[in-house]
Amino acid sequence: MIKKIFTLIKIVRKVALSDALKVVSKIHQPPFLIKLFVNLLSISFKKSDDLSHNLSDEEKLCKSIEGMGTTFIKLGQFLATRPDIISEDLSKHLEKLQDKLPPFSITEAKEIVKKNLGQSTFNSIINFSKPVAAASIAQVHKAQISDNGTIKDVAIKILRPDIKKKFNEEIDALMLFAYLIESSIKKTKRLKLIEVVFLLKEITNHEMDLRFEAAAANEYYENTKNDAGFIVPKIYWNYTSEEVLTLDWVDGVSIREKDILKEKNINIENIANDIIQHFLRHAVRDGFFHADMHQGNLLINENGQIVPIDFGIMGRLDKLNRRFLAEILFGFIQRDYKKVAEVHILAGLVPQNVQIDELAQALRAIGEPIFGQSVKDISGGKLLKQLFNITEKFNMQTQPQLLLLQKTMVVVEGVARKLNPNTNIWSTSRPVLEKWLKDTKDPISNISETIKETSEVLKRLPEFPKVMDKANQALSYLASGKIPDNSNSFSALKEKELELKSFRNQSIVGLLLLVFFGFIVF
Repeated sequence: MIKKIFTLIKIVRKVALSDALKVVSKIHQPPFLIKLFVNLLSISFKKSDDLSHNLSDEEKLCKSIEGMGTTFIKLGQFLATRPDIISEDLSKHLEKLQDKLPPFSITEAKEIVKKNLGQSTFNSIINFSKPVAAASIAQVHKAQISDNGTIKDVAIKILRPDIKKKFNEEIDALMLFAYLIESSIKKTKRLKLIEVVFLLKEITNHEMDLRFEAAAANEYYENTKNDAGFIVPKIYWNYTSEEVLTLDWVDGVSIREKDILKEKNINIENIANDIIQHFLRHAVRDGFFHADMHQGNLLINENGQIVPIDFGIMGRLDKLNRRFLAEILFGFIQRDYKKVAEVHILAGLVPQNVQIDELAQALRAIGEPIFGQSVKDISGGKLLKQLFNITEKFNMQTQPQLLLLQKTMVVVEGVARKLNPNTNIWSTSRPVLEKWLKDTKDPISNISETIKETSEVLKRLPEFPKVMDKANQALSYLASGKIPDNSNSFSALKEKELELKSFRNQSIVGLLLLVFFGFIVF
């Protein structure tokens, strides 16, 4: 525990030197003791060479976070999804965080590969390059391997040395800090700061096992290998482990480089439509979608195909939720609010005693204002968000999978609109939804069959985290922003809180004994 306190002091000093207190004070006024503690740790005798005096406090904070390393970058990215804690304004600034760090040496990289894959497999890798990209958790090298006699260009992703150990030490110290804040400021209890930090620990530790990412990429590859215009890099399992991931090298242009894409005669309007259609197709057809489809994770290859990368965050939908999603979106496209209301009730997503007409009226209150907007302002993702807010009043159960999909849909639509500001979300979505609904027959007439098929899923919903694998559990937590009371992680969280409480009590007793002996001696 002494080591944890020492780590915490180092962390708070980093935060103090970043002027973070000034930004935090705009949202929540910290108590005098914490302000004093942070201000004392911010004392520095080094001459400041800050060149960012023209930046806002929020921008300075983002730059500081980027310089503080993995734990803070991940914390910043996670808090960007929690405007309820840090405010909408700061959340938007944190969304711009750059996940980049200086690379570690090629010698260290080769040693990690050798340790994980063995000397023989390592020796079969040729033309192992210097790092081509370096983020907070891992970095990427280009190399070549022999795949059944054919030489293939591959990307080898390698975890940073000792990153798990360092991250978990720092996150445990931050959990102690969260506990001290919750204990001293009663108003912060509603923010559940300890749970927020613990949730970040669960999700990031999942991300640090590259076998999960490899499995997700492999499943995504199998699902989409026949999708025209969309290609997922192939995974090479013989060259993959917990700390090493090897997949096809992609020669492509980032989707954010509009001018370069135009120079290559790639139709960016078509690409914008394709991104939305592929995303919806994967969600409703496969029930498995890329949940981190920002511009940096989408490339266009020389054949004009969309190539996604980075499969650390994937979403999954069961059959019931896929039917639900397709039907409500298509119902809104047709402006048939009564049909959407019927699906909610038939699927058991709202109580049976809810009046259909009353629910349909509430849904109309969402849909009509949206359809009254110009094409460029209509968003399926924002519609879903409003839908969940409305249906919550009718006691609809929170579905973490749908929350993750809704958040991803907002990102996907944003990417499409950056390519083509006039992208019509609804006309683009319609053919995908129509085809799926036709292929699976009419959801209204078959909804009872769907419920029957998924009855076991519905029965086990309270135990959802127990029956999901570790990866999907972490992602469900990310989507809902909380840890379910009946999960194994919740038990671990409670154990951690008891440990922190025990430490506090021991510290108080220790301090009292110190004072007592001080009186005796002096």
